[in-house]
Amino acid sequence: MVEINVAGERLQLLPQKAIFWPAEKILFLADLHLGKVNHFRRAGIPVPTLANQRNLEVMVDLVNLTRPERLMCLGDLFHSHYNPEWESFGELIKHFRTTSFELVLGNHDIMSDQQYHRKGIVVHAQLRVGPFLLTHHPREESRRDEGEGYNLAGHLHPGVTLRGSGRQSMTLPCFYFGKQAGLLPAFGAFTGLARIKPRKDDKVFVIADEKIIPVEYS
Repeated sequence: MVEINVAGERLQLLPQKAIFWPAEKILFLADLHLGKVNHFRRAGIPVPTLANQRNLEVMVDLVNLTRPERLMCLGDLFHSHYNPEWESFGELIKHFRTTSFELVLGNHDIMSDQQYHRKGIVVHAQLRVGPFLLTHHPREESRRDEGEGYNLAGHLHPGVTLRGSGRQSMTLPCFYFGKQAGLLPAFGAFTGLARIKPRKDDKVFVIADEKIIPVEYS
């Protein structure tokens, strides 16, 4: 776990690809893409089912660790239309009755309002909490207004490429914090990475071998 100051608030970066805000007892996640494995298998693509179980196991561990009052997913909670993993997620929600499960809608969140209501999930288009504006898609820099708050978002599945002394390189998931906006890594175990190009003074924290490693750019 690494603690950083963002928009005047102390946040904890967790190697499980989540952020915990202790002052408000909020756990932030993004891009879980629950059900993605089942979606591909139904299309005839042979994908291992272990990623399904792993996503939920890690979430249970995180909620037990942080005991949040609110768990907020910044979009793409579920990958596609209804499939059995939605019911498994519903059982998880019922187990943690003191935690409010909330969703900022993403482009993959296409199930009916009735399904979210049935599971007790509070749905938002976007949300302002303290100094943070929570969205799924990052706000375009040209359209950002400092009065809206510091934008925390998902969607991009950010990663950065690290290069060794030779020609070897590796792209790893990361947390990214710019001057007015930050990106969460994709929480889901079966998701890709989009390589970002940080600028000078941006803060980047790579996740590798269950550790969080700061990377400096100049």
